[in-house]
Amino acid sequence: MITKRIIPCLDVRNGRVVKGTNFTALRDLADPVELARRYNADGADELVFYDITASAEGRALFTDILERVARQVFIPLTVGGGINALDDFARVLGCGADKVSVNSGALKNPDLIDAAARRYGSQCVVLSMDVKRVNGSYHVFAKGGREDTGRDALAWAAEGAERGAGELVVNSIDTDGVRQGFDLELLDAVCARVRLPVIASGGAGCKEHFAQLFAHPGVDAGLAAGIFHTGLLPIPALKAYLRGQGVEMRL
Repeated sequence: MITKRIIPCLDVRNGRVVKGTNFTALRDLADPVELARRYNADGADELVFYDITASAEGRALFTDILERVARQVFIPLTVGGGINALDDFARVLGCGADKVSVNSGALKNPDLIDAAARRYGSQCVVLSMDVKRVNGSYHVFAKGGREDTGRDALAWAAEGAERGAGELVVNSIDTDGVRQGFDLELLDAVCARVRLPVIASGGAGCKEHFAQLFAHPGVDAGLAAGIFHTGLLPIPALKAYLRGQGVEMRL
């Protein structure tokens, strides 16, 4: 049985971890370095670091905070935000990242996925999609969920896989921060189109939501933020619960 992964996510703005609902109403939560240290000790399988305003502000990712976070963790670290060229891959990998997440940059230039996979290997390239329902269809949004690209999310997932992405993060804008469960309908639709490991993001509110998520065989990992940051659901307790439910976990 394939081991499932639990991945906390640090959404960083102006040097602080923030969290909102449906990608809006962001509120300050914590220091990213302190959270990274905690998650490393708590047995998180990986950690994601997003500079969430880099693309919208048209700037490079802040590397000083990233370097401080990377020094705290000995688990795989995925970094995203303002990744628009191979030079950006080199910069964040040089700061301690293990994998690089592309979103808006890949939408502007899909060839970036191919080029990065050739240079660094598919295992380094994570395609992240911010997805929202629009008139009954799944649309991909860019610039931190601010801009509807009009692009079909399922077709974009398939294209990203063909171009060489090694993993796919599916961020549901509709369920983000609501804590009513993951967007299982969206996830099933994506998993039917790709054979990549799929990381589900958006909607986790309790341990039962993760059990429901991992009952869907195409999903490889569950990513969450607020419920972990606030201590509502400690990662060790979540993993012990899931193991008791028959979900293979690294404890």
